[in-house]
Amino acid sequence: MVVKTFDEQISSEYEKLRRAYIRQKYHFVGRYAVVKPCHWVKKSLLTKGKEYCYKQRFYGIPCHRCLQMSPTIFCNERCIFCWRAHPEDVGARIDELGPFKYDDPDSIVKNSLIEWKRILIGYKGNPKVDKVMLEEALRPIHAAISLVGEPTMYPYIGELIDAYFKHGFKTVFLVTNGTRPDVLERLEREPSQLYVSVVAPDIETFEVVTKPIIPAKVAWNNLMKTLELLQSFKVPTVMRITLVKDYNMKHIEKYAKLVELAQPTYVEPKAAMSVGYFKHRLKVSNMPRFSEVKEFGAKLAELTGYKMIDEVLSSRIVLLSKLDKPIKLI
Repeated sequence: MVVKTFDEQISSEYEKLRRAYIRQKYHFVGRYAVVKPCHWVKKSLLTKGKEYCYKQRFYGIPCHRCLQMSPTIFCNERCIFCWRAHPEDVGARIDELGPFKYDDPDSIVKNSLIEWKRILIGYKGNPKVDKVMLEEALRPIHAAISLVGEPTMYPYIGELIDAYFKHGFKTVFLVTNGTRPDVLERLEREPSQLYVSVVAPDIETFEVVTKPIIPAKVAWNNLMKTLELLQSFKVPTVMRITLVKDYNMKHIEKYAKLVELAQPTYVEPKAAMSVGYFKHRLKVSNMPRFSEVKEFGAKLAELTGYKMIDEVLSSRIVLLSKLDKPIKLI
């Protein structure tokens, strides 16, 4: 009798999820790894660099040379504001905790570079796009491991970060939901900047907003361990607070205690944006206005001793830090 692997057993269910991602213009560069240019990469190319994302303004990351990817589309949370398709959104019966047979880091990096060029080469015939900028865009130097899913569920995340550096990337950002402190503790190579998503001030709100598929208490306690770990990192760290109106824009004093616990280099209160599958779960009214994000940031700054040092209206984000200005990484 031939025993099927876990991947083979879930292949038909996974195909439903895979098709949903392809419809959303995600490009697979491995079994479960994906890349997708964000809105701002295209905007930057079409405006000859006049418009760009907050990462360029804050940290000096050249927007048109930023490759956004994830080594896995799977996650251990079901955040209500997430733009990704959850299995239940597309009727797929699949346990995202796996285990899965993942591709090796080097092949993911190589395939992501090949696919990135294939995606952007179509801009070559667009008269609005500067040829020099496009040539640079075809050779990305920044990897944002932040697209979809929870990257620390990929078993070789440290090696993946290292692989991007070995392929000539100058910076690599890692964004995590903080539920795998054991993985962060064992990282073979630190990213250029580490983001931790903190989307609730307490466990009660956390359970409502993130809908974890692991026990909520375990997920919350692991997040607390991750926040305690942040000061051990040599690189800049960021506490990203994704704000959803009517859900988690409360108890700012509790957020302040979490900032005190983590002592991150930066805090980024940012509006959850009504894109992707956010629209299937929430209303446009759940996306806070920039003025509301700014008000939240000002109160948090007052409670923590951090300063509001920058803002970007188009991304509905403010930047808090004890620094006078952010560190330009490129």
